[in-house]
Amino acid sequence: MAQKLWEKGAAVDADIERYTVGRDREMDLYLAKYDVLGSMAHITMLSSVGLLDKDELKPLLDELRSIYNLADSGCFVIEEGVEDVHSQVELMLTRKLGDAGKKIHSGRSRNDQILLDLKLFTRAQIQEIVALIGDLFDILISQSNRYKDVMLPGYTHLQIAMPSSFGLWFGAYAESLADDLQLLLAAYRICNRNPLGSAAGYGSSFPLNRTMTTSLLGFDSMNYNVVYAQMGRGKMERTTAFAMAGIAATLSKLAFDACLFNSQNFGFVKLPDAYTTGSSIMPHKKNPDVFELTRAKCNKLQGLPQQITLIANNLPSGYFRDLQIIKEVFLPAFDEIKDCLVMTARMMAEIKVNEHILDDPKYAPIFSVEEVNRLVREGMPFRDAYRKVGLDIEAGRFVPDANIRHTHEGSIGNLCNEAITALKQDIISRFDFDKVNQAEQNLLR
Repeated sequence: MAQKLWEKGAAVDADIERYTVGRDREMDLYLAKYDVLGSMAHITMLSSVGLLDKDELKPLLDELRSIYNLADSGCFVIEEGVEDVHSQVELMLTRKLGDAGKKIHSGRSRNDQILLDLKLFTRAQIQEIVALIGDLFDILISQSNRYKDVMLPGYTHLQIAMPSSFGLWFGAYAESLADDLQLLLAAYRICNRNPLGSAAGYGSSFPLNRTMTTSLLGFDSMNYNVVYAQMGRGKMERTTAFAMAGIAATLSKLAFDACLFNSQNFGFVKLPDAYTTGSSIMPHKKNPDVFELTRAKCNKLQGLPQQITLIANNLPSGYFRDLQIIKEVFLPAFDEIKDCLVMTARMMAEIKVNEHILDDPKYAPIFSVEEVNRLVREGMPFRDAYRKVGLDIEAGRFVPDANIRHTHEGSIGNLCNEAITALKQDIISRFDFDKVNQAEQNLLR
C-alpha cells in the first residue's frame, strides 16, 4: 500500500481513512491532467532557483508529459490506498525516476496544489462553456432572423397582452446569454489568478519565483497575498457557480417557454419528434421530456451557489477539510451545464414554429394598444383613447389592425440582432483564451 504524503509511520484507521478520503479519488480524476500541468510549471521554477538539479528536470518533465497524456485519454487511475491525485502523480514519478520524483513537492503544500488544480480545471471548463454558449447564441440569432416576421401573442400574468414575434422570442434568449457571458467573464477573471507558492497559506522560506509560474501557466496575475490565496478556496467556486446559475436560469426559462408553447392549448411551436417521448398508455403522447429534464437540471444548478456558501460561509481564514466537500458538488456541475447547453442548442436548431397563430380571433385583443396609440396620434388624449377602446372591446365593436409598425430599437420591427451579436463577440474576445492555451501548449511541448 502506498504511503500517504503526510504519513510518518503510525497506522491509519481504515474507517477514518474511508471517512476522510470520501469521494476524493473519484473527484480528483477531474483534476488529474491539471495537477500534472501545475507540477510541470512548479518543477521548472524549482530548477531555475536551484532547488532541482538541471539534469533531473528533463526526465521529470518527460515523465509528467506521459502522465498528462494518460490523464487526457481517460486512462489515469488513482490506485487503491493512494489518497489523492497529488499522491498518485508523485508515486508514479518516484517509481520511474527514484529520488527525483520525491523532490517535486518542495515549496508547495497540497493546499496550494489543489487550489491550483481547481483553477486550471475551472478555466478550461469555462472555455468549453463559452464555446457552447456561442453555438446556442448563434442558433437563436439565426432563428430570430429567420422568423422575425412571424407574430405570436405576448403575455403578462399568463394573459394575452400585446403583439410579439418569434424574432423577439428567439432574440431575447440570445441577449440573455450575452449577459450570462458577462458574469462568466467576471468569474473567469477571479479564477485566472495563480495561487501556487502560497503553500499552506503562509508562503515558504524557499526563494520561490511565483512570477515565473504565473507566466508559465498563462495566468493573468497571481493571488499576491498568500493568506488571501487560501481564502480564495470556496470563493472562486462560489463565484463561478453564480455564473453557471445565471446560464442555468436562462436555459430553464427557455425550456419552460418551449414546453408551454409546444402544448396543444398553445400550439405555437412543434418540437422535433426525436426529442420527445411517448406514454406507456396514451398512444397520442409526444412529451417534451428533454426540455423538462433541462428545466429540472438547470433549476438544480441554480442551487449550487447556496450549497457552496453553506459549506464555506462560517470558516475563518486558513485551510479546513470542510472545503473538500465543495468538490463533490462543484466539479460534476460543469458536465451538467454543458449537457444542457448542447441539448438546448440541438432542439432550438430544429424547432418548428406556427406561422399562423394570430389567425385565431381569440388573439384579436392583443392589438388594443395599437388602436389606442393610433387614436393618440390622431389627437385624442391617451386616457380617453384607452377608455374608448376598452368600451369597444366590451361591446364587441373592436376591429383589430394587425399591421404592426414598431420601429424603435429592440422592437418587433428593429430587433437589433447585429448589436446583440457584437455585444456577445466583444465579451468573448475579452476572455483571451489564446494566451492560456499557448502557455499550456508550451509546457507540454
